[in-house]
Amino acid sequence: MIKLCIFDLDGTLTNTLPAISHFGNTALKENGFLEIEMERYKKLVGDGRDLLIHRMLNESGNDSEENFLKVAKSYDMAYENNPLYKTAPYDGIPELLADLNSKGIGLAVLSNKPDNVVQDVVKLFFGEVFSVVFGHLPQNKIKPDPQTALMICEKYGISPEETVFIGDTNVDINTGKNAGMKTVGVSWGFREKEELISAKADYIADKPAEIFEQILKW
Repeated sequence: MIKLCIFDLDGTLTNTLPAISHFGNTALKENGFLEIEMERYKKLVGDGRDLLIHRMLNESGNDSEENFLKVAKSYDMAYENNPLYKTAPYDGIPELLADLNSKGIGLAVLSNKPDNVVQDVVKLFFGEVFSVVFGHLPQNKIKPDPQTALMICEKYGISPEETVFIGDTNVDINTGKNAGMKTVGVSWGFREKEELISAKADYIADKPAEIFEQILKW
């Protein structure tokens, strides 16, 4: 029986691609680098803010420590000043969360996005639905390391075997598997369905309602 669901944020609960690409391109442009098409950002995100910025710079062959520090500063300032820019939950997500909550299933968020931004986004769009919310903190390892996912289980007093990790990338699926959890891949996010199949997600959902149906079966 599943007692806890841990959700990724970007590409799973909320569509943040317009925001990420906007702030990424703002930071690149401010520092004299070429902007990147929004669709390309789907392949750049997922492994945390540092790798995102390195990948952005690498698109034009300008990845260096000096450039990284400049662009990272611009990116952080822009995003933190307007963390809700062009961001919204995917259709069906509020209903899914309400259904899970009605069954007494615990709800948590674990994202590789910086923690302060994650807290702002989750609180605005979902209120107090999620009892535990983690973005990336310097003292914690990023996904797919299972450290923080297992910390969430400890906070709830629920075993990994009773937990599902839900996300849109192989990073999320690998996080769940590394933690000994069931995994659900969502096809509406930033990556192709083939990536979730290759990562061997236990289940792949095309609509949020399908997640609820599958969890009841487990």
